[in-house]
Amino acid sequence: MVLGDKAYSSRAIRSHLRRRGIRAVIPQPADQAAHRKRLGSRGGRPPAFDREAYKQRNTVERAINKIKQWRGLATRYDKTATIYLAGLHLAAIHIWSAR
Repeated sequence: MVLGDKAYSSRAIRSHLRRRGIRAVIPQPADQAAHRKRLGSRGGRPPAFDREAYKQRNTVERAINKIKQWRGLATRYDKTATIYLAGLHLAAIHIWSAR
């Protein structure tokens, strides 16, 4: 499942995900919905959208934003992947213990 915002609601992205067997949970922008409705029966049906799954996107996005508050992680100062991963673990432990 891919959770995306309205910017990723294009026919090309949706068809690419469908070919790979990945379910897309992307809301349809108002202008795309209006265009589809204006076409009438030729506009097809609206893409599937799971509201409950989309709510999880907000949780993930907030967690990433908390991690980005650590300047070293946000700017990727570390030279090696192991040091970066260690910093990521420290940030996660700090955020988890502060709850």
